[in-house]
Amino acid sequence: MKIVIGGQVDKKEIESLIQEKAGERVETIVKSDLDAAMAIKSNEADYYFGACHTGGGGALAMAIAILGKNRCATISMPGKPPVKEEVDNAVQQGAKAFGFTGDHKERAVEYLIESLLKP
Repeated sequence: MKIVIGGQVDKKEIESLIQEKAGERVETIVKSDLDAAMAIKSNEADYYFGACHTGGGGALAMAIAILGKNRCATISMPGKPPVKEEVDNAVQQGAKAFGFTGDHKERAVEYLIESLLKP
């Protein structure tokens, strides 16, 4: 599985968290928002993770424009941390791009990796 990291904040920290949680089961690459969204559209990567201060604006704006809203999910916002069941639902419904706030990155990455790596 290949995950691209876009968004506006904490890209390197998110990459480290993904590697910590998934180990060698996941390949990661940090890109600009545009390049990350295009990597999903062209099937060069499987999933997009992005963080910003609102969870949906700078994290997902380019992904929504390129992939469509139905393939994107905001999994946390200020004052609303990620909920495991909602993350699982977004994955099951086919979301490919996930946005969250930088202050929720640890839990967001944990829930996403658990859900994406389920057998």
